[in-house]
Amino acid sequence: MPFTWGDVEWTMAALVPWLGVWILVSAADDLVVLISWLIARGRGALPAPPPASDLDGVEQQRVAIFVPCWKESEVIAGMLRHNLAAIHYDRYEFFVGAYPNDIATVRAVEKVAAASGKVHLAMAPHDGPTSKGDCLNWVYQRMLLWEEKAGERFDLILMHDAEDLVHPEELRVVNWFARDYGFIQTPVLPLATPLREWVHGFYMDDFAEFHAKDLPARWWLGGFVPSSGVGTALRRDAVEALAAASSNRIFEPHSLTEDYELGCRTARLGVKQLFVPAVRGRGRECGPLATREMFPVTFYTALRQRTRWVTGISLQGMERHGMGRTMSEAWWFWRDRKGLIGNPLSVIANLLFLYGLTGWVRTVLEGDVWRLGEFLRLQVPVWMVVAAGVAGMIQAGARMILTARMYGWSVAIWTPLRSLLGNFLNGAATVCAVHGYLAARWLKKPLVWLKTAHAYPNIEALREYKQPIEEVLARSGYVAEEVIDAARLELPAGEELTRYLVRKGVLAEAAVLEVLSLQNGVEMTEVPVGAVRRDLARSIPARVSRRFLVMPFALVDGELLVASPGVPPEEWRSELRKHMSLNLRVVLVTARNFQQLHDEFL
Repeated sequence: MPFTWGDVEWTMAALVPWLGVWILVSAADDLVVLISWLIARGRGALPAPPPASDLDGVEQQRVAIFVPCWKESEVIAGMLRHNLAAIHYDRYEFFVGAYPNDIATVRAVEKVAAASGKVHLAMAPHDGPTSKGDCLNWVYQRMLLWEEKAGERFDLILMHDAEDLVHPEELRVVNWFARDYGFIQTPVLPLATPLREWVHGFYMDDFAEFHAKDLPARWWLGGFVPSSGVGTALRRDAVEALAAASSNRIFEPHSLTEDYELGCRTARLGVKQLFVPAVRGRGRECGPLATREMFPVTFYTALRQRTRWVTGISLQGMERHGMGRTMSEAWWFWRDRKGLIGNPLSVIANLLFLYGLTGWVRTVLEGDVWRLGEFLRLQVPVWMVVAAGVAGMIQAGARMILTARMYGWSVAIWTPLRSLLGNFLNGAATVCAVHGYLAARWLKKPLVWLKTAHAYPNIEALREYKQPIEEVLARSGYVAEEVIDAARLELPAGEELTRYLVRKGVLAEAAVLEVLSLQNGVEMTEVPVGAVRRDLARSIPARVSRRFLVMPFALVDGELLVASPGVPPEEWRSELRKHMSLNLRVVLVTARNFQQLHDEFL
């Protein structure tokens, strides 16, 4: 007999009781975490970054920042330049891992390293890609060689990725907590993007909930803290314990989620762990103390990333660690892995919901009796429907509130709809992960690094992360703090501080450019008239060039270099994109140099 639509309805109805059981079990599990978080908050038991005055009173330890790279030439230079300008800390160095067969990334790192003594290329001895863990292990070895040569020793290792915006205060906060903890995880939050970016919006919801609620509750309940891969700090004694326990392999090279492994391994070694919750500090600059970055914005790129997460955390995790050594560890493993069942079931639940909604609309429009409703009444107890509905509303409400705390209600109001998209994304990632894992085991092939394509925000997105201009002036030794304080009192309304200092003869004109370069993480140079391509200089209307004080002058590696005597206002980029589709990069030049270019080409 042919399979009829009635058979489909009966099949779907038969699935509903089992879905109901799963929803209630999973919801009860999530409710424990939610209640624990509320209790911990109510008791004031969660840690928080101390006031700036307390941070100032702690001696700065030496910090090595590890950045593993594979084909990151488009973002790594911008990441380094920005963070060198933004980080409010003195004793740190960047060690950037790269492979010999990734020439573009190597050259990008070398260019920044030539301009800053705080950046060091850590070349792997073999071609890539291997795995992120393998790359990090070789970065560690290169750091040891640097220590031997320099005669100095790093106290902390901090991990970041090639697209990260490091919070200006992160190193000072890590330095503060490292007195008592060997493993410190700071929050990670996606940068805010327009509402039309639904995939990235789902990441915003996900991380706002996980890093503001789940991880703090996990830490308070005594569970091991998984590393997020970025914003993770290890004290040197914790690093040496990892090295001694695993033949000098600090990071697990065969795991697709070496960060998750790191949290589990350090906890088992007895390293004291801490998660610093993602909270909006009262009066704290630069928003919540969290690493910000761009996450995938397309379904396919997000699918690749989440497939890696499911493979590493759930499948490799079971293979490597079993079901857990203690009841506590077993429960957290269960929570981390339940998506293997829950993700596909969520897709089925969403399809049932959409089918039921369609049926309800059809009933209203045509007056037909919808048979599935009769089946449901026969097979599903009313209490189960009510309980599942209440549980769903509690979870959705908590997720919306946490998203609103980080991004505002204009973003949070769409969280339930983005969750539907996220369920399909996670369901597809789980299917891909299981297929890829079984295929690799069957063919006896290693699982490879599924690298996520990274994007780096433009200058406008970085504005809130800049150090104040007066702080850059003082910290860089251009002007004494007492002179700046006096200048603030005398500053005429509407005049910029730097221009006032130049007019008073306190600051040289050339120094202004250097300060802007440091503050914004933007290159500075001298552009000779003969080095300007005339066709590029005149590729935008003269009125646009005069309005924003910008002039295209060269094309390098697919990027259009644009000269300017200052950081242009926010709308300049969108205006230039009306006339060209190239990636744009600002290069600072002196006012005198820009006037020369202006006179020659406009």
